[in-house]
Amino acid sequence: MGISVSGSARQAVWQRMIVLIDMNAFFASIEQRDRLELRGRPVAVTNGDQGTCIITSSYEARAYGVRTGMRLREARRLCPGLLRVTARSKLYAEVSTRIMDALRDRVSPEIEVFSVDEAFIDATRVQRLHGSPEAVAQLVRQVVREVAGLPCSVGVAGDKTIAKWAAKQRKPDGVTIIPPWESAARIRDVPVTELCGVGRGIGSFLAARGVHTCGEMSDLPIGELTRRWGNVGRRVWLMAQGLDPEPVRTEVTPPKSVGHGKVLPPATTDERMLLTYLEHMAHKVAARLRRHHLEAQQFFIGVKTDTGWVGGRFLTPDPTDDARPLVSLCRQLLKDAWLGRPAYQVQVTALDPGLAGVQMDLFDKQEPPRRAVVNRTVDEVNRRFGTMAVGPAALLGRSSTADVIAPAWRPHGYRHTV
Repeated sequence: MGISVSGSARQAVWQRMIVLIDMNAFFASIEQRDRLELRGRPVAVTNGDQGTCIITSSYEARAYGVRTGMRLREARRLCPGLLRVTARSKLYAEVSTRIMDALRDRVSPEIEVFSVDEAFIDATRVQRLHGSPEAVAQLVRQVVREVAGLPCSVGVAGDKTIAKWAAKQRKPDGVTIIPPWESAARIRDVPVTELCGVGRGIGSFLAARGVHTCGEMSDLPIGELTRRWGNVGRRVWLMAQGLDPEPVRTEVTPPKSVGHGKVLPPATTDERMLLTYLEHMAHKVAARLRRHHLEAQQFFIGVKTDTGWVGGRFLTPDPTDDARPLVSLCRQLLKDAWLGRPAYQVQVTALDPGLAGVQMDLFDKQEPPRRAVVNRTVDEVNRRFGTMAVGPAALLGRSSTADVIAPAWRPHGYRHTV
């Protein structure tokens, strides 16, 4: 384990202390933890037994140049001994939930789950309880080890941007601590595009004005960024100087949409297979709406081809949480718009989810009570015995690829779904 601590980091209580925990090669590390034969070996995790795209890879594989998003065939050219493992997304989500809950209970209740393998912790108010920045970082690592038996990297700084950048400096299993008063100097020569949230658009905008590194940002008037990018521009200007004002957000906002998608076998032209994938996504969306007592009337239903997405926005007669009208729309899409083109992905998304029962107009027809009872019963069985333990016969041949954890995943509430 590597620890990088500035000499003055042990000064008095920090005005603000933010911790970023980054699980190292999270999915691959879980597989190596659970299977002795994978330890110390180059491992690639793919989505399903037929998956060809790498979701993540172990550090042993990364040493050969194997990266997330790489196709398995290319990865095996770089690393002939690469071992492919099928993703177990439900397990990864469960492990993440245990880690995040333990950190909330034992380190600080002020935690923002950034993704399934990353979280920000505001440790400002618990410094006197836990001690120095090094002590806080070691406590975080200890909690993760005890709860999950996995390695992680930790960054400790005075704001979220510097904490996230710090966590990347010593991987795997390292700790980097940057006191707030040293932040600007530490990132002076760092390209601005290395900071989280500075994408290609803002990066190009800054480069055109002679700003390539964080240290050059102070030469650019803040108004240049705010006029073009608003509050986002203002935050980027401050981020580059170690002054990110963004708070740790503990509340998870309700989703503006509820959707599920699936990658198809390359260049799929089988209509029956396409419909099976679409129906599966429709049932997942409907079940998730019911779980959170939501309904929707506007849906995006699409099939991605080599020329882009085919499909678009569809309306159901009334707000619904039932899969049947969605399946009808899926059939309509394939009949009217798909036209047999090779397909690569499907997506079904509820665009206007709202609380069930409050969107009905006065004279709207209620769904038959019998159907609602059937849906509730099926949901209860599936919660007890596993997803799609009971489902339509048409889905017996549904995709064998593993479910994917969305970037918006959170351990509890609306976004807790795989």
